Amino acid sequence: MHLRPLLATTGLLAGTLIALSGASAEAASARYEAEASPAVCTGTIDSDWSGYSGSGFCNGTNATGAYAQFTVNAASAGQATLSIRFANGTTSARPASLIVNGTTVQTPSFEATGAWSTWVTKTVTVPLAAGGNTVRLSPTTSGGLPNLDYLDVTTTDSTPQPTGPVLYVAPNGTDGAAGTQSAPTTLPSAISRITPGGTIYLRGGTYSYSSTVTIPQGTGGTASARTTLSAYPGETPVLNFSAQTEDPANRGLQLFGSYWRLYGLVVEHAGDNGIYVGGSHNVVERTVTRFNRDTGLQLGRIASSTPRDQWPSDNLILSAESHDNADSDGEDADGFAAKLTTGTGNVFRYAVSHNNIDDGWDLYTKTDTGAIGPVTIEYSLSYGNGTLSDGTVNSNGDRNGYKLGGDDIAVDHVVRHSIAYKNGKHGFTYNSNPGSMSVAGNVGVDNAQRNFSWDAGTSVFRDNTSCRFTVSGSNDKTVGDADASNQFWSGTNGSRCASYSGALGWSFATDGHLVVTFGGKVVTP
Repeated sequence: MHLRPLLATTGLLAGTLIALSGASAEAASARYEAEASPAVCTGTIDSDWSGYSGSGFCNGTNATGAYAQFTVNAASAGQATLSIRFANGTTSARPASLIVNGTTVQTPSFEATGAWSTWVTKTVTVPLAAGGNTVRLSPTTSGGLPNLDYLDVTTTDSTPQPTGPVLYVAPNGTDGAAGTQSAPTTLPSAISRITPGGTIYLRGGTYSYSSTVTIPQGTGGTASARTTLSAYPGETPVLNFSAQTEDPANRGLQLFGSYWRLYGLVVEHAGDNGIYVGGSHNVVERTVTRFNRDTGLQLGRIASSTPRDQWPSDNLILSAESHDNADSDGEDADGFAAKLTTGTGNVFRYAVSHNNIDDGWDLYTKTDTGAIGPVTIEYSLSYGNGTLSDGTVNSNGDRNGYKLGGDDIAVDHVVRHSIAYKNGKHGFTYNSNPGSMSVAGNVGVDNAQRNFSWDAGTSVFRDNTSCRFTVSGSNDKTVGDADASNQFWSGTNGSRCASYSGALGWSFATDGHLVVTFGGKVVTP
């Protein structure tokens, strides 16, 4: 069908301003109807299903080239919350690319809602520039988009300013430039010049590198004043290492310093790890590691000579996504890993690992290096690992959601309030870790073999839920302390499984916490 603009006369509905408690910014909310110009729908504007807002909804053409586009205004650059109201009367999810100002920022999946007259809302967080922005939803399969009713947008009209020194980096920056907004420098130059507690802002765009970018050991701030490497508010910097060959020496971004905060970066196509963290007391937040040729984001010692008491410790990986990482052998590239040589206190929170060729999380240990420090994984999601987004599968991959050990070395990890969905082998597996792990409040759904797989150890299991709907799999097996609060799979679903039927959906809320839905309904494991 030919592209046609929507001709309805209803425009932007008036938004309300709500003061944010304790902050100088204000939140502005506005509604953009899918049938109202200047929105664009490659399809038809229909009104044959009840429950929509305004005068109709966008019924897009079922083709990958189709799209729905909104023009969204923001008073200033920054993060915005999009609430997309939709209906999907089929039985299958309809995935899409969410493209802001020409850059794909997320790949939401619009789950089946049960009927075309059943409307639900999906919430996502995206960067917006000051002024006008194009927000486009483009289907990634021939099934097309769901029916779209409207887009609610909540923005803030001011951005908190850093308190310390600031350097600006841009794709066209030069090493000798001052590092101001009008004379941006390069990332390696900014790293070498920034003082403790300062901020490096990366402007949006693609940064092409053929060699590793390293934040050296001995750099960084303090617990109360971290040094920050951040996306410029409302923009998406993409660090692209596609010029590298696949080789263990060819990492993308190495963080060897301590007390750094990395925020809002996309790192892709590195010859090995996308981001490798060897320092301690760092926060890595809102990053995306994708299409790298080893694990997307990995923690490990800086060098083989690094003593055990300097292994990376007390790092927080927060609201991060890692997907479609794949090595040529198909057995090494996980989404996230804290393995082999990591210290204590490392935490993954609100993280999402999906469609990596090997495991979602890998906490592997081996005899040569001994035990690692206990790792905490909480409020996180692992799905589709073992199969890339394009359908590629490698039989060499382990394909677990959460792989928690190796070589019969005991480590007392904590895994809680996390979800494993349709991974290619087990959902949660001890993987030869005979330790006393705390496994609480987790959910396993339709993983290919076991949702929960423990053959040894003294782990403690509480309030876990295991469900099967479309994948037969095997009965769960646990060894340790498992009481009646668990609902493990042994041939039938328990009562809690009713909350976990339907298509999976997820997004990050404005404050960074992970929102997971099944069948359009929010779940809280």
